[in-house]
Amino acid sequence: MPRSSESAPSPRPRVTADDLDLAVRHAVAVLRQAPPDAWEAKAGSLEWDCWETVEHLSDDLFAYAAQLGPRTPPLDGDVPFVWESRRPGGPANAIHANRDAGPAGLLQVLEASGALLVAMVRTASPQTRAHHVFGVSDPEGFAAMGIVETLVHTHDLAAGLGLAWSPPSDLCSRVLARLFPDAPSSTAPWPTLLWATGRAELPGGRPRLTTWRWDGTPRA
Repeated sequence: MPRSSESAPSPRPRVTADDLDLAVRHAVAVLRQAPPDAWEAKAGSLEWDCWETVEHLSDDLFAYAAQLGPRTPPLDGDVPFVWESRRPGGPANAIHANRDAGPAGLLQVLEASGALLVAMVRTASPQTRAHHVFGVSDPEGFAAMGIVETLVHTHDLAAGLGLAWSPPSDLCSRVLARLFPDAPSSTAPWPTLLWATGRAELPGGRPRLTTWRWDGTPRA
């Protein structure tokens, strides 16, 4: 039988626990450069200060790990930890860092929360499914969500702390393919991820989004 002249489409690049580990390590390395007295500044366009934003990011990573943890993960809601804000308008978290430990302790909380999600993604069966508000997802999806949270919140933090932040393009490409399959493919991956999460405009008449969401549902 003659072979078709058309080449098969390239498989989608997978998002892995190693990708998530890399994202968290890069973020922590950059945030360690922040001046000790800078953490009360607003985190970019967010209403939270930089300390609260790291707590929120840590809480995201912890919560994603927790969703994958039960022998039978919930499909219709979150694992029922108590999430509470420490002030009106602050993030509602289960995870709060001890302020007496200073910025070094805060970043240790971030590292530990990231490590929990890395471990769950490594050990959970690929067939595991768990609830997320944007759709039931699988371990790869939760890894991708954790990466997006880490990359874009570190962008927010870098703006507030006066730091430079530019994550690896290939990492951005993989999470775009997993969570934002309809995002433009003709623009650079990092600006595209910022656009897809409502943080920047893109060339070609693509203004900054005022509402957005990813698609975490399992895909081939």
